[in-house]
Amino acid sequence: MKTAMSRFHIHDELTAPEASTPVLKGALATGGQLPNFLGVLAGSPAAIRAYARFRSELRHGTLDLPTVERIALAVADHYGSQPGLAMHSRMARTAGLGLDEVELAREFDSGDERQAALLRYLKAVVEEQGRAPLHLHEEAREAGWTDEQILEALAYVSLETFTATINVAGDVPVDGSVEESRTATLRAA
Repeated sequence: MKTAMSRFHIHDELTAPEASTPVLKGALATGGQLPNFLGVLAGSPAAIRAYARFRSELRHGTLDLPTVERIALAVADHYGSQPGLAMHSRMARTAGLGLDEVELAREFDSGDERQAALLRYLKAVVEEQGRAPLHLHEEAREAGWTDEQILEALAYVSLETFTATINVAGDVPVDGSVEESRTATLRAA
């Protein structure tokens, strides 16, 4: 069996560049386990700080967690990000989404018509590189989404697209899988 291997080194708080360690320590303090994605991103202090600030600001937005997780699942599935799918499937279930909603979200859909209207719009945004038809934008508004919420949803699409790009381009292994470079680093420490 082939061992999953990232194209980038997966850092921890001991191996990361010094400027990345505050973000890693903060993630460890809140989450307990460092996701492989953050370990990879730690290779660039500027990139990890930018990611952390973007995500932090969005947490103060108006979208609820189930909506955010639907968006994350849809984007991860679109780009084929296995780490993103694994993490957001768990988080969506924790946020109260049933298995049927998790599967629908992966296809930019929902059994809830309000959610489905937003996801149809976001699907067109992703597939048409930002050029979604006006009628889908209007349908999202008619379903009760405010401009503020639609803009936050677009921001989450951007954030999750960035995450998926790193995961896919870097062949980042799913969290909890065996990854040789990380286990070798831990053994040496």
